Amino acid sequence: MLLAYVYWNTAGFLVRQTDEAVQAEITGLAEQYAQGGLPLLVHTVIQRSRDPGQGLYLVVDPAGQALAGNLDAKPNATPGPDGWMDFVYNRKGIDGIEVKAARARAFVLPEHFYLLVGRDVQERRIIESLITSALVWAIVLTVALGLVGGLFMSRNMLARVDAINRSSSGIMKGDLSQRLPIAGTGDELDQLARNVNAMLDQIEALMNGMRQVTDNVAHDLRSPLNRLRSRLEVTLLKDASPAEYRQALERTISEADSLLTTFNALLMIARAEAGSQRESMCTVDPSAVVADAAELYEPVAEESGLRLTVSTKEGLLVRGNRELLSQAVANLLDNAIKHGKPQSDGMKAGETTDGAAAPVIAVSVGSDAEGRVLISVADQGAGIPEQERGRVLERFVRLETSRNTPGSGLGLSLVAAVARLHGGRISLDDNHPGLKVTIVLPSVAG
Repeated sequence: MLLAYVYWNTAGFLVRQTDEAVQAEITGLAEQYAQGGLPLLVHTVIQRSRDPGQGLYLVVDPAGQALAGNLDAKPNATPGPDGWMDFVYNRKGIDGIEVKAARARAFVLPEHFYLLVGRDVQERRIIESLITSALVWAIVLTVALGLVGGLFMSRNMLARVDAINRSSSGIMKGDLSQRLPIAGTGDELDQLARNVNAMLDQIEALMNGMRQVTDNVAHDLRSPLNRLRSRLEVTLLKDASPAEYRQALERTISEADSLLTTFNALLMIARAEAGSQRESMCTVDPSAVVADAAELYEPVAEESGLRLTVSTKEGLLVRGNRELLSQAVANLLDNAIKHGKPQSDGMKAGETTDGAAAPVIAVSVGSDAEGRVLISVADQGAGIPEQERGRVLERFVRLETSRNTPGSGLGLSLVAAVARLHGGRISLDDNHPGLKVTIVLPSVAG
């Protein structure tokens, strides 16, 4: 359509140019006829016929004899509805008689004299032919290149789509380790493949985490459930006093409370990772959260022979869920109290065995150079080996050094889930000695 438009405009311009030139000639001759009649018209035609241009003229008397002009006789052509006629005529040239095309208008003057004014359009026809030929070749080349390019692109595209379909088929069959191929071109298919692969990475991680959690739940909860059942069976098999029954029930309730605590922690982690608590988020002062948690755990720390210190920076705000943040800080303090005391026996509250000051659990709220809020809990215990720090953030993971202490291995998992929910992260560093756990959260303006 574009090439047809170009041809129509070009050919139309040439035709209009020819018609305008002939019309100008007719207007000039009409003025001459009006001024001097037929003699002046014949004289003017004779003068203009001598110019070797493209103009064509002919004046014929009533008897059919040519009086003036550069045509020998009337053309054998019938004018169209608009008065124009196209014909061919013979013209002497260097190589002899040449047949050329012309376009003209004819008029019958008074007393049956005949006037023809036209123009040679042979050059115009040649130009139109060249334009037509060029446009035809352009169309052919355009179609050919379009077909070749389209075939190449479609084959390349279909090959990539087939590869994606094959990978997708394997994934749907359960092989989550497969990934969509990336050609490296950076186009839309590559972007789609990267996004799908990232989604598959997340799905695979969640599936592995779910499988691990299921295994850990089955392993870690089987023992307390077996103890609970065995205790109840032993109690029922023998005759016991009310005091013994009461003691057995109290121990059973304690075991049930431990199980409920584990399931509540799992539920809280699941909710945090699912982001279901985002609707209840508001602006929270982390210093107030830490101060409340420290006030609650300070007596527990003193009973364990530890000293709790708090250092906060005022004016820091985060957007989050106060309950979850409080639970995360409480988990860190609980872990620090359980594992933050050097391995020694006979320690009194507030002192070490050699009478030195009690080990310190340092709780602080500050900010870094990028303006993020840092909530840190540092102890002086045995710490965690660097190679184990990533693993302890998983659910139900407990190191050998903490096997004899109460707990389910969900404390740091919950802290990590809460940090991710709030758009932050958790880091574990060496406190020399001990462990320093830091929650890094984005801050908000006050």
